Amino acid sequence: MDAQGRGRADNIDPADQWVLNPNTGEYELRLTPSAAQSPVPGPRRPSPRDGGRAAGGRTRQPAGESRPEPRTRGTDVPAPRSARRRGGEPEPEPPQGRRAARRPVKKKSRTKKVLLWTGGSMAFVLVAVTAAGYLYIRHLNGNITSLSDDGASTGGFSKDRAINILVIGTDKRTGKGNEGYGDSGSVGHADTTILLHLSKDRSNATALSIPRDLITDIPDCPTQQEDGTRKVIPGTDGARFNQSLGQDDRTPSCTMRTVTELTGITPDDFMVADFNAVKTLTEAVEGVDVCLAHDIDDADSHLKLSKGTHTISGEQALAFVRTRHSVGFGGDLSRIGLQQQFLGALMRKLKGNSTLTSPTKMLKLAEAGTKALTVDDKLDSIVKLKDLGLEMGKLNPKNLTFTTVPVKDNPAEKVHATVVLDDAKAPAVFDAVRNDVSFSEVKKKEKAAKDAQAARLKGSKAPASEVRVRILNGGAVTGSAQAVLSWLQNDEGVTRSENAGNAPAALGRTTLEYAPGQAAQARRLAALMGMSGSAMKPGKSVTNSQGLPAMTLTLGKDFKGAGVSLTVPSKAPEVDKSTADKVKCAS
Repeated sequence: MDAQGRGRADNIDPADQWVLNPNTGEYELRLTPSAAQSPVPGPRRPSPRDGGRAAGGRTRQPAGESRPEPRTRGTDVPAPRSARRRGGEPEPEPPQGRRAARRPVKKKSRTKKVLLWTGGSMAFVLVAVTAAGYLYIRHLNGNITSLSDDGASTGGFSKDRAINILVIGTDKRTGKGNEGYGDSGSVGHADTTILLHLSKDRSNATALSIPRDLITDIPDCPTQQEDGTRKVIPGTDGARFNQSLGQDDRTPSCTMRTVTELTGITPDDFMVADFNAVKTLTEAVEGVDVCLAHDIDDADSHLKLSKGTHTISGEQALAFVRTRHSVGFGGDLSRIGLQQQFLGALMRKLKGNSTLTSPTKMLKLAEAGTKALTVDDKLDSIVKLKDLGLEMGKLNPKNLTFTTVPVKDNPAEKVHATVVLDDAKAPAVFDAVRNDVSFSEVKKKEKAAKDAQAARLKGSKAPASEVRVRILNGGAVTGSAQAVLSWLQNDEGVTRSENAGNAPAALGRTTLEYAPGQAAQARRLAALMGMSGSAMKPGKSVTNSQGLPAMTLTLGKDFKGAGVSLTVPSKAPEVDKSTADKVKCAS
């Protein structure tokens, strides 16, 4: 409450009720007595310096006595900052009332903005989180459900590298009003799955949808049971992707392992949401805008909308992301397009209106978001979700690209019900995501940095016989260092090479470190290995086993085999895609 609400002294300017506390250097509100009111704020303790007098010049009152009249402005108490002009001249007297009484207070923000992705077929949504107080944080933490990642993740996202979040929407019909949708007894399969990749520099992101009917291999899954014991759930070859969750008691960590097996990309964290998520989240943001190219009346999903743009929320929003028989070819691939449109609309709504600047809306969204989430145990607190959200919040919607894993009809079926990977296109898409290559048109990196990297490959190359290098395994499969050594010595003539064992730490990319005087050797080895200029690291020379100066080649997780080029694609392949900043009417 402000001064007026507590009982302002008669005929006293509200600005005069603020006096300087010499101990803190801050202005404090001094109040008159009022009926049935506790003394807030109380007088400070006396100090020897002022002879036992309080900050306002009054002698401290014993507990229980009525408070003194507030001291009006005098020569021994400086005027509040709000009542002084530069040069010492007083400001005109401010008007009485609530705004005037509050003016000297330095406002502190009660909330922190956080953009948090959640959701699967329902969404990955930007969730605003409050920092209003410890008890409320505990309350939000209590809303969050977490499950073990069972060692299937990288160990959690990091602020200093690219981020990969696996977003899973299940078809589990739990929750009020959901039992009437389709298979009411579903254990909760991976009905919709999106691998969300946020670039290292946060300039772009790719949302890669994985079809639920994709035939793939599900690996063995070590899984923590409810009683704390561990059980290895046997894998299945040639199964639908959606069976990586729910089937045979598989948990989201099994879906993580399946994605890694399929794409070569290990997710940092997972988020799971059921049917309730899309209803509660869209209601929290007061609906999202979607567009239809024609009328839809789908008895299965209960969606009935006319052609054009509509604002949907709650049950209608759930129907929108579930419908498939009335769009495209009537299958799961057509529904993916609707879901991507919905997610883009949700992001635009959160980035473009007052949701993130309204404490009331933020609290409502935080409640809905935390209740809708099941996350891995590396992401199981509101603080961790806030940190992830802040990283996501750096993204411009126009640089979020939606695309789908390239697939084709399963040739083993006469009546096509499932799909398989398109081996001509899918590997290039996976490589682009794995190597942090943008699918959107974003601002190019600094030209000077690119030119410097390209310059490392230009110039003379030393003969292979003069290249002296130590080879370390820094994350490649076991035996890779020895395989490269044999290939270099026997096939490429790099006889002055040696296997130096394992690197101190694992690397995502293979690197070659060399001293300035070894640049010609480095260019020769880079050409043999198919390395880009960005993988060449000017640094210092090391000493090999013979005591001679040598370069250091560290094989990272991107190493694919001796003689296989390590050049990172500079441009993403052409794919069907859309971006979150544009409205695309579903047809």
